[in-house]
Amino acid sequence: MRKLFTSESVTEGHPDKMCDQIADAVLDAILQKKPDTRVACEVFASTGMIFIMGEVSNGGLEGIDIEKIARDTIREIGYAGNRFGFDADNVAIISSIHGQSPDIAQGVTKALEVRGSESQELGAGDQGMVFGYATSETDELIPLPIYLAHKLTRKLAQLRKDGTIPYLGPDGKAQVTVEYEGE
Repeated sequence: MRKLFTSESVTEGHPDKMCDQIADAVLDAILQKKPDTRVACEVFASTGMIFIMGEVSNGGLEGIDIEKIARDTIREIGYAGNRFGFDADNVAIISSIHGQSPDIAQGVTKALEVRGSESQELGAGDQGMVFGYATSETDELIPLPIYLAHKLTRKLAQLRKDGTIPYLGPDGKAQVTVEYEGE
């Protein structure tokens, strides 16, 4: 029996990955100032615009410059100047991060089963779905196609940053297909 398995990986300037990095930078900045804060931060990008939204508990936004964090992250990725049609200094940044709603806070602060008791159990928190599985194909225990795709995108980023391939931009993608036999 033969089957094909395909995976892809993107470089740091791909819009999805750039948005993740901005959200991570916002989260890091908030948690550095106030480690007990809960942060829900979502970011999406469109041509010339970055949208940052979410909720933060415990007054965790005090002293946090969301716009500066976003611009610094975009610049670090490689979008400085308008060479690639996206520029950290000229992109519009729209931020709508505010305090966490009392209804959400109630659901994540204490589990429903222990409300009114002395228990310190946390509530449900956020939920997500992940596709993946562990395998012995690689030392990292991930499937070979995604391992190779990640390795290719890291190499693309390195070659761009060190000037080996000067025409590469921050946005890139690698797709790898592996053919398996007998499984």
